[in-house]
Order: sequence, then C-alpha cells, then structure tokens
Amino acid sequence: MKLQKIAVVSKVGSKDSEKAAKDIVKKLLAKKITVYTVSSIEVEGAKKIETLEELKKIELDLVITLGGDGTTLRVFRHLENEVPILTINVGGNRGILSEITIEELDEAINQISKGEFFLDKRTRVVASCGGKEFPPALNEIYISRTNLTKTAEIEIKFQNDTIKQKMDGVIIATPSGSTGHSFSLGGPILHESLDVLIITPVAPVYRLASIVVPDEKIEIISSHGCNIVMDAQVIKTAGYEEPITIKKYKKPAVFVRLKKRGLRQLSKLGF
Repeated sequence: MKLQKIAVVSKVGSKDSEKAAKDIVKKLLAKKITVYTVSSIEVEGAKKIETLEELKKIELDLVITLGGDGTTLRVFRHLENEVPILTINVGGNRGILSEITIEELDEAINQISKGEFFLDKRTRVVASCGGKEFPPALNEIYISRTNLTKTAEIEIKFQNDTIKQKMDGVIIATPSGSTGHSFSLGGPILHESLDVLIITPVAPVYRLASIVVPDEKIEIISSHGCNIVMDAQVIKTAGYEEPITIKKYKKPAVFVRLKKRGLRQLSKLGF
C-alpha cells in the first residue's frame, strides 16, 4: 500500500490521545507523507481540517484512529468510500475494534508499507424513514420507544416473515455489533465475516430470542413514536406507525489488520 495521504484522528477531549496523535503526525511527516489532522489537533506541516465531514472530500490512503471503539465508530460514520482504518487503542476501555497499541505503531507502518497486512471488510447497516436516509452504523441500530409509560407494539418484517409483539424496542446488529448491546441482551456472538444481521428484541412481553437473518431489508413499525439510535452516537426519530427500513449499507467498513485471528472480538472480551 502506498501511503501518500493519511488522516490522523484522536479521541475527543482525551489529552493522552491528542499527544499520541501529534507524535504520530510528526513521524509520518518525517516520511514525506501528506497528513491531515482534525481540529483541535494542530501540527506544523500537517493540513488541518475542522470536521470529520471534510474527510469525504479527500482521497485518503489510510486513516489512523487513536482512542477507543467510540472514536472508531465516529470516524467510520464519516467515510463513504472504502478507506481503511488502522485502529490504535489509546485510553479506550477494551478497544474491541482496535488492532494495535501505540507502542506497536512503528512496526505497523513498516508492515503496511511492505504490504504485510490484509483488509478486514465489515458489514454496515443504514436506516431510513420518511424519505430520509440516516448515517450508517457499524455495530447496531437501536429502535427504542420514546414514551416510557407505555409499552409499544412493534412489528418486524423480513423476507416473507412478520413478528409482532409488545416490547420496549429492538436492536438490529451486525456481526461486528454482535459483541455489543445485542450480546448484553442475550444475543449470539457471530463471526465478524458473516453477511447476516441479528434481530434482538428488547424486553419483549413474551420471551423472544434473537433471530439471525440474511442482510436484506428489515422493516420495523412501532405503535408509538420511537428513537432510531445509530451506534449509540446519533439519534433520529420516527412517528406513530411510521415505517423504518434497515438494510445493509452500500459500502463496508474496512480495517487494516496485521495478524490473522479468528473471532478477534471474542478474545478481546476475555473468553
């Protein structure tokens, strides 16, 4: 991989991540690489952009993220093309999506420059409602009732099947998100390479297990107004009985991986 244009993004408000980001930028500049930083990171010789939204306008070879999984999810949401990300865990809790620590960066850049890496492509999902398509999610989309005093009746349609039951909400998770909120609610852990989605009911009145379905269109209709939450970071709303469509996003999220590992997220959870 030719590393000519790289963006470096740090965890918002983390002094450790910001310091590490500045150190990395200086190392990359020394290699004659064009480097983009996102405000408030500023390094002489680098090109500073104000928002992640501007990444869509730049033809990048690589993005390096420093932080936890939240930082990685935030960056992927602003990448439309298949720009690969090298994830570095700095200040994150478990860094389930991370590939390396800051101490391993120099060796990682050398490996990437030599082509000693592979690309890990992950399914993303996107929700639309009322004629608007919302930002894509890597982990999950959570449909939750806004009226906490009444339990909503939620209708879930996929392929030729329909499920209708009273529940607090429903999570549509990707295999990447199978180790997140869906797992906390009793959902299965899936191999990250699978092209499927998980439907996990939230507090159904009658017990209803998670369902693994093909990554095709899923339609959800709630008897009450509800929130549509993307990766626990972006919230949109849907009105009474307004159909919400969830489907596989047109572009996958792409990770740079340096070592072959099966069920890498499972090992990060300590199993």
